[in-house]
Amino acid sequence: MRVVVAGSSGLIGTALCRALDSRGHVVIRLVRRRSSGPSELSWEPRTGQIDEGALEGVDALVNLAGAGIGDRRWSAGRRRLLVSSRIDSTSLLARTLASLEPPPRVLVNASAVGIYGNRGDEVLDEHSEPGDGFLAGLCRQWEASVSVAAQAGIRTVLVRSGVVLSASGGALARQLPLFRLGLGGRLGNGSQWLSWISLEDEVRVLLRAIDDDGLSGPVNSVAPQPVTNRQFTTALGRALQRPAVLAVPPPALRLVLGRGLVDDVLLASQRVRPAALQAVAHGFAHGDLDTALAALLNKRAATLT
Repeated sequence: MRVVVAGSSGLIGTALCRALDSRGHVVIRLVRRRSSGPSELSWEPRTGQIDEGALEGVDALVNLAGAGIGDRRWSAGRRRLLVSSRIDSTSLLARTLASLEPPPRVLVNASAVGIYGNRGDEVLDEHSEPGDGFLAGLCRQWEASVSVAAQAGIRTVLVRSGVVLSASGGALARQLPLFRLGLGGRLGNGSQWLSWISLEDEVRVLLRAIDDDGLSGPVNSVAPQPVTNRQFTTALGRALQRPAVLAVPPPALRLVLGRGLVDDVLLASQRVRPAALQAVAHGFAHGDLDTALAALLNKRAATLT
C-alpha cells in the first residue's frame, strides 16, 4: 500500500514508519520543509498548503501531527498551539482526502483518552461520554475535524491513545532518571487511574486500524490492564530495583508545571478499557505493566550496550 504519515518524526510516527517499511509498504512522510525526495511531501497546515495531486492513489493516511501535550506548561499561547497544531492539520487533511477521486480507503487519526476527562474509578469504553476540561474539549474538536472525510465515505478510525510507554521517549523516558536515583514517587495520593500502552502495541493498533475494514470510529488504544499511579510507581521502582516511596504533593506539581497540565493530565483519572479492540480479538504484546516494563527496560539496556 501507499501510506501517508503526518507527524512521522515523533516517537510514535518514527516507529510506525519503520514498521510500515518493514512490511514492504510505500511510506510517504508529510514534512513542514522542502521535501528531499519522493518519500516526502511538503505541507503547511497553518496556511492550508498541500499538494493534492501528490496524494492521488494513496491507500491510507495516518495523522499523528500535533504539539506535545506534556512538553511544557500550558500558557495561553501554548494552549492555542495545542489546539491549532491539531485542528488545522486534521481539517486540512480531511478536506483534501474528501476531494480526491477516488479517495483513500482509510484515514487513521490520532486522539487521546483525555477526551474522557477526570472520571475517578469509572470504567470507560468507546461508548462513554466525553468529559470536561481543556484536554477533553481539545479532543472533541480534534475528532470532529475528521467528519468531512467520514461524510465522503472514507473509513475513519479515531485512535484514542493512553500514555505510550517507551524508554527512549515520552513520559516514561522523562521519569527514568529520577527513578534510577531512587527519587521516584507517586503523584498526589496516587489513586488516579493511568491507561497506558507500550510503543510496540501502539504501533500494532495503528497497523490494525489501517488493515482492518471492520474498525471505524473511536478505538481506545490502551492495554487491557490499567493501573493507578501508585501501582505504576511501585512497578517501575520494582523493575529498576530502586525504592519509589516518595510522593509529590499537588501544590508542588502545580507550582512547577502549572495547574492546567497537572489537573488535566497528571492527576486526572481515566480507567479506560479497549473494548473495540477486544471485540475483534486484538492481541497485545504487553498486556500487563510488569511485562511491558521488563521488555522496555531490557530493550533500552541492550541498545545502550
